[in-house]
Amino acid sequence: MARIGIIGSEGRMGHALARAIEAAGHDNAGGVDQGGNAANLAEASDVLVDFSVPAALEGNLHAAIGAGRPILVGTTGLEERHHAAIDSAALAIPVLQTGNTSLGVTLLAHLVREAAAKLGPEWDIEIVEMHHRMKVDAPSGTALLLGEAAAAGRGIALTDNAERGRDGVTGARAQGAIGFASLRGGTVAGDHSVILAGEHERLTLSHVAEDRSIFAAGAVRGAAWLIGRGAGRYSMPQVLGL
Repeated sequence: MARIGIIGSEGRMGHALARAIEAAGHDNAGGVDQGGNAANLAEASDVLVDFSVPAALEGNLHAAIGAGRPILVGTTGLEERHHAAIDSAALAIPVLQTGNTSLGVTLLAHLVREAAAKLGPEWDIEIVEMHHRMKVDAPSGTALLLGEAAAAGRGIALTDNAERGRDGVTGARAQGAIGFASLRGGTVAGDHSVILAGEHERLTLSHVAEDRSIFAAGAVRGAAWLIGRGAGRYSMPQVLGL
């Protein structure tokens, strides 16, 4: 049984995490939200799970480092400076950062990487995602995760090959580009499709999240897996042994 502390406990994911911790037979060590004391929570926990906001990340990492506790970071909308902070924290403690904690999405990313590697750059890759109307960042963290998987399969950098927000006369599609389209509306928990379009044929790899409980369950599994690991930066594929 692990004592799991929730950062961002009052959000929708925070409530889902509390239920998932109980369902998995672990101990909810408590939670903090905006203005709360993450350092005290870290001391009371075996591992922290952070689904708060990017602005709070550095403080949460410092709290985990101070207590010598591993932390799973599921917060999306991260920028380069946040990833630099995670890299720094991973020198002292185990950190698992991911844009999606779903086990199904983790496997999907693995399949996307394999498909991109096998099919080659002559197959165009487009990533389409849809989320609820309240989501504030686009593309979603999951879409970017899938884009990174596709880029890794091709041995290229996503930052140099992504096409986002097409509008107007954009010209012909560049070979090897990885395109993104973001849809928002309703109460959609998360739909993602990776389309690989070749000459006269298409391959579509998709995942549909019917309830955010799947993300909570995956996060709890990942958090429990982190306990006892050495300092370093980890990922969900490692949790599944991929």
